[in-house]
Amino acid sequence: MLDTFFRLKESGTDARTEIVAGVTTFLTMAYIIFVNPSILSSAGMDKDAVFVATCIVSALGTLVMGLYANYPIAMAPGMGLNAYFAFAVVGGMGIAWQSALGAVFVSGCLFILVTVLGLRGMIVAGIPRSLRTAITVGIGLFLALIALKSAGIVTASEPTLVKVGDLHKPAPLLAIIGFFLIVALDTLRVRGAILIGILAITVLSFFFGGNTFHGIFSAPPSVSPTLFKLDIKGALSSGILNVVLVFFLVELFDATGTLMGVANRAGLLVEGKMGRLNKALLADSAAIVAGSMLGTSSTTAYIESAAGVQAGGRTGLTALTVAVLFLAALFIAPLAGVVPAYATAPALLFVACLMLRDLVDIDWHDTTESVPAAITALAMPFTYSIAEGIAFGFITYCVLKLLTGRARDVAPVIWVIAALFAFKIIYIGA
Repeated sequence: MLDTFFRLKESGTDARTEIVAGVTTFLTMAYIIFVNPSILSSAGMDKDAVFVATCIVSALGTLVMGLYANYPIAMAPGMGLNAYFAFAVVGGMGIAWQSALGAVFVSGCLFILVTVLGLRGMIVAGIPRSLRTAITVGIGLFLALIALKSAGIVTASEPTLVKVGDLHKPAPLLAIIGFFLIVALDTLRVRGAILIGILAITVLSFFFGGNTFHGIFSAPPSVSPTLFKLDIKGALSSGILNVVLVFFLVELFDATGTLMGVANRAGLLVEGKMGRLNKALLADSAAIVAGSMLGTSSTTAYIESAAGVQAGGRTGLTALTVAVLFLAALFIAPLAGVVPAYATAPALLFVACLMLRDLVDIDWHDTTESVPAAITALAMPFTYSIAEGIAFGFITYCVLKLLTGRARDVAPVIWVIAALFAFKIIYIGA
């Protein structure tokens, strides 16, 4: 039944591989069920209710992604978008969190509209091959930065922005051991190498990392403090329209870029066969609306899904596994929270290293193609935003093509998107 529904043999995979891939993806992104409530609670939202909303919307979005689009990609409230929601919109602009949720809802509706009208499909089809490759590479670099930061190998520095962390501490040392273990197991073609690495470091963390066990089961709290509390009328007021636009643009290109990058890594982004991608685009659009109703910031496709893809995930069965685990997390939060960030960091770093090999597909002899690609890839980690990386890449691509008399090489939709990004940067700001 699973083979027929998810087309496992056609995708060159099997149920065991897909389930292991799903567990791997979940473990690399399970942090969101604890981090998202912590961030949004600073905006005055009920922390326990946000925890439930995070688990439910992650499960729903991922379930639709798996059953409808048959993609091995997981959904959850986006990091960065939740910080913008809590600290910039609510904290900085003084907007009530109910109105901010309304802005998320409106942006999600716009998201669905442009998806149904085929505009997102046009955008994907119009993106040149060099920038598609750069998006995949940029996501790899972004993953690497997240991994190194989570492991404590890279830390913040006032004069130099970043510096090497204290490598004498247990966290970075265990992360390094985990990285070597994963690479070695993968080279030896051991199935589930990434998952084995994560679990091994989690076990070691109890002996050397000061990790503690807090039990397995806990009853989920009520979601009523945030359920259907969004204020759409407040979101449509003139003072918050800019917020809606920012949510929309970041959601559009953050999610689209992630979907393209991970799908390309899985070999699913094939010219002329993008039917599943269009369904995936609609799935993540609907998840934003559902999240705003439940009481959380914008939901998006997660780049950590690349870890599951590397573990062999190729179909929606991977996503289905992740969805089931998110629902289970409502009851096993203590167990899910026992996996430390430095245990999943080696998996993300390994995947990041593999994603960089796509650099060979860029035409380095044509600077109108290679320079925008390099800008796209480099801007993602350095701005800590997939959307900003895509924005800089699009603008650079159009400007260079125009200045070199090759404007006809650029698809009309790319000109429009580049102009919108330029307007956002100049008028609204980053």
